[in-house]
Formats: sequence, structure tokens, C-alpha cells
Amino acid sequence: MKKYSLATAFAISFSFIACAQNTGKEKQNPRTLKISNKKQEKMDLSKITDTSVKQAIEALQTGDKSWYDFFTANPVMTDDGNTVNFKSFFSNALGKEMFLTIDRVENDGKDIYGNFKAGQWGTFPVFFKFHKNPEGKFDRLDIGQAH
Repeated sequence: MKKYSLATAFAISFSFIACAQNTGKEKQNPRTLKISNKKQEKMDLSKITDTSVKQAIEALQTGDKSWYDFFTANPVMTDDGNTVNFKSFFSNALGKEMFLTIDRVENDGKDIYGNFKAGQWGTFPVFFKFHKNPEGKFDRLDIGQAH
């Protein structure tokens, strides 16, 4: 049996290690490339006919704190009929939760229905019903699961 020197053994071991390294030139899975390179498309909000609602939803979609500017200081808010604190609710949701689709708009553009990504709660159909005061600010927002 032929004995190898320590230098030869090291060279053989090193060549095995070098062969296993990723040089970054290998072909990548085209399916993975499409997913990772695809930019999130801006959702079409053209169905929303009320300008204030459309601008508020745009702020919601991007997590922009200007969302709060569309509302009175202490708007009433319900979630599935239960009164909740508007500011507390959106301090957790803004920037994390958003509409994935706008499927239907009613009530002169103030009632929005669509699929919604609700963070840890998952994705499901919802409604947002905006109520305007005489000054044009929203003084109430009713949200909930749409059936």
C-alpha cells in the first residue's frame, strides 16, 4: 500500500472542499429567480371613487402614517361589530396589514370590499366602511369579515 505525504493528503482534501464551494456562477432555478426578482406591483385602486377614501387606502397600503390624517382625533371604530380603539388597532396593523385586492366598492366609494392580509390572522375577505363628518374627515370606521 502506497503511503501519501501529509502535503499530498492536504492537497487532496483541499480539492474536495474547493469542488463543493458555491462560486455563484451555477445556474439558478428560473422559478426562484422570478419570485425573488418580481417587484410588488401597485394595487389598482381605480374602483374607489371617493378621493379621501382612495388616499387613505393608499396610505394604509404603504404603511404611511398619513393614514391618521384622514381621521378625526378620536374616531369610532368597530371590528366585526365590537368597538375597538382606532389608534391602538392601527399602531399594530399599519405597515403590516393591507388589501390584496379591491373586489367591490359601494356607498359612493366609502365601503370597500376585498381580500385582506391581516398579519398573523391570515388572509380573508373584509369590508372597510368609512364614515365622513361634515368637515370631510372620517369620524367612524367599521371593518370586519365580509361574507
